[in-house]
Amino acid sequence: MSNLVIGFTGLGIGLLLMVFRVQIGVALGLISFFGIAAILNMKAAWGIVTAVPYSFVGDWNLSAVPMFLLMGYVASSAGLTAGLFRFMRLLLSRLPGGLGVASVGACALFAAASGSSVATSSAMARIATPEMLKYKYEPGLASGVIAASGTLGSLIPPSILLVLYGYFAEVSIAKLFVAGFLPGILSAALYMGMIVARASSNPELAPPLKEHPHMREIFEALREVWPLPVLIGGVLAGIFIGVFTPTEAGAVGAFLAFLIAALRGSLSMAVAQEAMMRTLSGTAGIFIVVIGTVLLTRFVALAGVPTYLAELMLSISHNPLIIILVIAGMYVLLGMFVDSIGLLLLTLPIILPVVNEAGMDLIWFGIIVIKLLEIGLVTPPVGLNVYVIKGALGNLVSLQAIFRGIWWFILMDIAAFALIVAFPQISLFLPSLM
Repeated sequence: MSNLVIGFTGLGIGLLLMVFRVQIGVALGLISFFGIAAILNMKAAWGIVTAVPYSFVGDWNLSAVPMFLLMGYVASSAGLTAGLFRFMRLLLSRLPGGLGVASVGACALFAAASGSSVATSSAMARIATPEMLKYKYEPGLASGVIAASGTLGSLIPPSILLVLYGYFAEVSIAKLFVAGFLPGILSAALYMGMIVARASSNPELAPPLKEHPHMREIFEALREVWPLPVLIGGVLAGIFIGVFTPTEAGAVGAFLAFLIAALRGSLSMAVAQEAMMRTLSGTAGIFIVVIGTVLLTRFVALAGVPTYLAELMLSISHNPLIIILVIAGMYVLLGMFVDSIGLLLLTLPIILPVVNEAGMDLIWFGIIVIKLLEIGLVTPPVGLNVYVIKGALGNLVSLQAIFRGIWWFILMDIAAFALIVAFPQISLFLPSLM
């Protein structure tokens, strides 16, 4: 059996294991270990398996992952995100579909703080969707807006997915963070514009609110939430002007989250303990997947799979647009069944050699990949965020209604993806100023 056959057989077995719900990091680790043993020998496989996790966990760049997780969990546990929807509602309620537009804005800020699409969707579904249903919003819109907007944390920095992509692609994480800002804002703006347009043409979809809040109410609500945008903006500004690296920014962000929570009187031993435990659990889960991916990278490289696929794809076309469309189809298909972190790390060892051979900008391509992962989080039949929303809402909204409502947002995601591909400067303008 040739090395190439061993490589593709291992990948096939890995996908089969994931279908049977074997944890993705474990699945990748197993196929990598036995694949390396088949290509080299058992002693070499043991040597790689014992050396790789140690060298990986000791990598300084990846310490940004637990730091940004800690920042988000402290902000959430200490109540720094609690008044977001109320503030956005008071600010934007006069617009057609104002509660939906407010939900997009609140989700974008919450997601930027937490870095977790699942956490954002779950929390905001309990806050915003019942409020929209109370005002007779169409159930698909009231739930679909949260499922889609929850994904914005993947692009709007700080983003765990961008940290992991930067590590494996060996590109500047700072530039990736800055590059994701405008595409994230673009996605949010398209969501908001679509809601306003649909509510204007069909008021029964999102009945207008009768309330007209005073500026005093808006400023009172702002007083509750201002620390969160200041925290996020301060971290990003520090990265942009070069005061600190993304890794240092994570530590600064976590420290500031603790400090703000303490000054507001919402920091307690229970809050700190909860944030620490959630950070440890989240970091361990991510690192298990990443260790499996590092082993997979060694395995497929030994098997020659990336080189073979790069040559095959470039033999079909050297046109970057064709290559991106093929990769997009793969991500949308696999995104229906595999979670975003697992899918990102599973595919990078295979597609990065293709992208390098085609001469694409890896910063720009990284933003494209993260956008595709966002689409995968809400694409039927297994859009993870949709099921998170359903779990949070119980019988309040049916699964069919959520999927029916999500299609409008998928169309906006496709439009955002097309604009990012057609106009690379949307992603590259801010990094060019650094």
